[in-house]
Amino acid sequence: MSSLRNAIPRKAHKERPQPHLRRKFGLLEKYKDYVIRARAYHQKEKTLLKLKEKAALRNPDEFYFKMIKTETVGGVHNPESQANKYTNEELMLMKTQDIGYILQKLQTEKKKTERLHGMLHSLDNQSSSKHVYYAGNREDAREVRKKVSEQGNPSTFKDLHKVILRKTNSSYLELEARKKRLKDLEKIYTDMSMHKELHKRRKKRKLREDEMVSPTSRPVYKWRHERKR
Repeated sequence: MSSLRNAIPRKAHKERPQPHLRRKFGLLEKYKDYVIRARAYHQKEKTLLKLKEKAALRNPDEFYFKMIKTETVGGVHNPESQANKYTNEELMLMKTQDIGYILQKLQTEKKKTERLHGMLHSLDNQSSSKHVYYAGNREDAREVRKKVSEQGNPSTFKDLHKVILRKTNSSYLELEARKKRLKDLEKIYTDMSMHKELHKRRKKRKLREDEMVSPTSRPVYKWRHERKR
C-alpha cells in the first residue's frame, strides 16, 4: 500500500512569498533560513553559558606564567612573543629543512623544464616535408589516430593542425613560465644558503668593490680558511 500511496501525485506545498505590501522589508525568511539562524543562536548561548560556568568555578589560587608574560591592551589579548621560543640550533635545523625543500623543488622544476625544452626542440627540428604531430597524452594520441584513419592523410584536415598548433603555443608559454619559476627558485635557494652561511660561527669579511673580480650590486663575502681536522 505504501508504494501505491507514493504513486499518487500530491500537491506540492510551497512556502508563501513576501506579501506585496511588505516587500520594502526585503525577502521573507524561509523556514530553512530560520533553522540555520536558530542553531547558530543557540550554539552561541551554549558557549557563553560554558564560559560563565568556567569563570564562576575557577580556582582563585590558580597561576601559570602566561599571566605575567602576556598582557591585555584595549580588551585585546596579546600573546607571548615567539622571538626567543627556539634556540639557535633549532632555528638552524629548521632553516636547513627549508633549504632542502627548496632544493627538491628546484631539481624537480629543472627536470620538467629540460624535458619540455627537449620535446619542443625536437619538434622545431623536424623536416618541413613531414607532418609529425605530438600528442600531450594518450587521449590526444587516440584522437589523432582516429582522424587519420577516417580522413587518410593528416595534412588534409586543418582543424587538427589548429589544435596541435594551439597546444604547441601553450607549451611554449608553459616553458617560459617554468624558466621564470626556475630562476626565482634559484634566487631563493642562493639567498637562503647565503643567509645560513652568514649565521655560522666562522670568521668572514665583506669584500670591497675594488676587491671583487666581477663587481655586483649584491654583497660578496670571503670566509677565512680553516684547517679541518
